[in-house]
Amino acid sequence: MALLALVVAVPLLLLRTSATSAHYYEMMGTCRMVCDPYTAKPGSATAMEVIQNVNGVAPQPPMAQGSRGEPGRQGKPGSRGPPGEPGPPGPRGPPGERGGGGKFAFPALAGAAGGENGEADGVNSTISSYRIAFYVGLKNPHEGYEVLKFDDVITNLGNHYDASTGKFTCHVSGIYFFTYHVLMRGGDGTSMWADLCKNGQVRASAIAQDADQNYDYASNSAVLHLDSGDEIYVKLDGGKAHGGNNNKYSTFSGFMLYPD
Repeated sequence: MALLALVVAVPLLLLRTSATSAHYYEMMGTCRMVCDPYTAKPGSATAMEVIQNVNGVAPQPPMAQGSRGEPGRQGKPGSRGPPGEPGPPGPRGPPGERGGGGKFAFPALAGAAGGENGEADGVNSTISSYRIAFYVGLKNPHEGYEVLKFDDVITNLGNHYDASTGKFTCHVSGIYFFTYHVLMRGGDGTSMWADLCKNGQVRASAIAQDADQNYDYASNSAVLHLDSGDEIYVKLDGGKAHGGNNNKYSTFSGFMLYPD
């Protein structure tokens, strides 16, 4: 009886052992394919390809590249860089056109009577006939409220300035320029005012301040239109004006720019 049981058990035991070994080797092979799919032998399929084939998935080509995406938004501008070095000087430009020759003439006087040489000579001859200018200095001191009589006459073209009255009288209507510089006598803490007057009306004013008993200047200038008979002069409006003998510290001058 025991012998019969042994005969039946031995084949069953061998059959179970063989099935277990086969299952073991099958699991080892599967684990090796999954865990190490990239160590295939030359000429044989990799484990990943085998799994894809088993699952019915087509193998992907190596290094597959998708379509290009849309460009991103533009970034913020960076900080301004340092200025570069100055460039070399440019080439020299071409020479300008040569000006036409001719005599000097005032455009405002165009249309004056001309001579044999044409209109320009006529204009210049008109200018020559109106040489009006003066430059005078103050010898004697003045103070208070009076017309400054500049009695040191240096220039008096046309003799339109009168040293006895200190006034310039217009004889040719036109545009004139006048300027004056009056030195104040300091020392008593007062100030001095000097006005350029036309027919009794102030057209320019200047003031000199007595600071620490020092001398100071009152100066101004003006461009005026004068008619024949108009008078121009400098008048004190308070204070003391220094004469200076022949040193010409205080002066008064004017000239005609062009006639009407």
